[in-house]
Amino acid sequence: MTLIPLGEARGYVVERCPPRSPVARPIADALGCVLAAPVVAQERVPPFAGSAMDGYAVRAQDVLRARADAPVRLRVVGTLAAGGASETEVGAATALRIMTGAPIPDGADAVVIVERTAPDGDDGVLIQEAVQPGQNVRLAGSDVDVGTEVVSLGTVLGPGHLGVLASVGVRRPLVVPRPRVGVISTGDELVDDDRPLEPGQIRESNRPMLLGMVRRAGFEAVDLGTVRDDERLIERALHEGAATCDALITSGGVSMGDFDIVKVVLGRVASMRWMQIAIRPAKPFAFGVLDGTPVFGLPGNPVSSMVSFALLARPGLRRMAGHRSLDLPGVPAVAAAGLERKADGKVHFVRVRCRWNGSGFSAEPVVGQGSHQLAASAGANGLAVLPDGLGVPAGDPVTVVLLDDPFAIA
Repeated sequence: MTLIPLGEARGYVVERCPPRSPVARPIADALGCVLAAPVVAQERVPPFAGSAMDGYAVRAQDVLRARADAPVRLRVVGTLAAGGASETEVGAATALRIMTGAPIPDGADAVVIVERTAPDGDDGVLIQEAVQPGQNVRLAGSDVDVGTEVVSLGTVLGPGHLGVLASVGVRRPLVVPRPRVGVISTGDELVDDDRPLEPGQIRESNRPMLLGMVRRAGFEAVDLGTVRDDERLIERALHEGAATCDALITSGGVSMGDFDIVKVVLGRVASMRWMQIAIRPAKPFAFGVLDGTPVFGLPGNPVSSMVSFALLARPGLRRMAGHRSLDLPGVPAVAAAGLERKADGKVHFVRVRCRWNGSGFSAEPVVGQGSHQLAASAGANGLAVLPDGLGVPAGDPVTVVLLDDPFAIA
């Protein structure tokens, strides 16, 4: 049995997961998508000169000598709220009451904030502070001018980007759509509900876990259910999944010695490569294409399935989604306890809890590192990378691949 390096397997997957064709999506559906074309503003933001504060629009020359102990009285000629427009011009010795966001009326060139004023009779205001032309005024185009590239090609759209797009009138940006990822389980032994287990049965856990990982990675997860061990049913489910999804994930039946029906069917209907990768856990892995749809064959052991998704399936799916950064982030950490292993020609990925201690990250292994021990691994937020050798003593540096936010741990 020849083991292949993780990098080779990853490269094989990524090369065969090309980005999806761009589509125009409503802003409400574009969060987290990758922008497929730069956005150039065709409008100014703001589109007009407006008030930055509640106060009074004035001519700056009329209040040059205004002070708190020597206010200048102006006649108030109206009130203007945001969303309106004034037909009244501000002339000599007059002012217009104005709210934040309202357009500056003709004749005015500054705004005195309301805190520096006081009412004076029915139609007057006392200005207690001098202002300069342009003070408290947002000029037209001061945020974005026509012809400005506001969001660049390849940007992963966050909430702020969506606001920018809306501000320049782009309601349907061109993006690489998120892949629809179908997750399917097969096996007569799997139980999907809470009924009592019969001899030889186990509760299905991989599919809920993988559906959650797909969603957390930012893709659209499609639950294709559990299919009994029947070649005809499995083949139909795989073809239907390939026809309705952009990628498929199966778990189990990828080891060299496995005689699993899903492996038999995939070997017949898809172009598959069955691999043994020089890592632990998640050594067995399969990848191929069915009816033009990428298929990720993950190991059946829950932890192996989780690690295999993180290191191999996720990069391929991110490339399909148009991302430039494909892999989970890795951070330098210090081993809080010894991370032991034996030399075996593989890179080991030890499940750890990675925490920020105020000056750096520490990595503490979870108790229970077996590939079947999902309960222990559920508390891990990272994978400590141990090259072939004898492990890492406590206090030594180690790289941790982050599965989750290390600052979210209490």
